[in-house]
Amino acid sequence: MSEKVVIKVNDNGSLRITGDVELVDGEGNVFEKKKSFSLCRCGQSENKPFCDGTHRKIGFESAPRVK
Repeated sequence: MSEKVVIKVNDNGSLRITGDVELVDGEGNVFEKKKSFSLCRCGQSENKPFCDGTHRKIGFESAPRVK
């Protein structure tokens, strides 16, 4: 049985993904598999689609809540 996938929306930061998930680009190529990783939400990472911490430098703000 696969480990449950969890996607956490970090306040003013990345999307943190943990669990048994496969990340695929628009052409169907699979990214290197890791147990957990963070995806960029600010759009300014030099390592897209992954987060490199740039959101802290540029003052990215977003803290969505479930309603």
